[in-house]
Amino acid sequence: MLLDAALPVSTSLWKLNQPWWEFPIRAVVVYAFMLLILRLTGKRQIGQLAPFDLVLLLVISNAVQNSMNAGDNSVTAGIILVLSLVAIHWIVGEITFRSKKQALVIEGSPQILVHNGIPNEKTLARERLTHHDLMAAIRQAGLGSLEEVHIAILETNGSISVIPKQRS
Repeated sequence: MLLDAALPVSTSLWKLNQPWWEFPIRAVVVYAFMLLILRLTGKRQIGQLAPFDLVLLLVISNAVQNSMNAGDNSVTAGIILVLSLVAIHWIVGEITFRSKKQALVIEGSPQILVHNGIPNEKTLARERLTHHDLMAAIRQAGLGSLEEVHIAILETNGSISVIPKQRS
């Protein structure tokens, strides 16, 4: 008798509410949309997460969950979605590895923030970096002022590389 009562629960864990092929399609659409949104919001959002940035990413992930699983909370749907997302991520990695042109589109290119002690205000504004963010990166590199910086570059992963001026 107890086995009969448990049977519907265990089968519902695996039974899909949607056709299996719909999940990879939904995963591709959501992945592409999220990649586009993250590219448009700038590298700072990815490489230097402030607490409010992290909260936004967590809330976004929760918001897109139902668009991927169509309300299907079965284990099978979860497995299909995970496999789909990992496959998409691997494919995007291969594309960016094999094609510099596609890497520029997907990852962007490094941006010069400071050259010979002079900040590039347009680039800072476009990447939504404040002078406080810039100075934090400069201090992290062991320098105390903009005048000591030969070049500071916002890398494609969101980190800031700082190269000091040569000492005479």
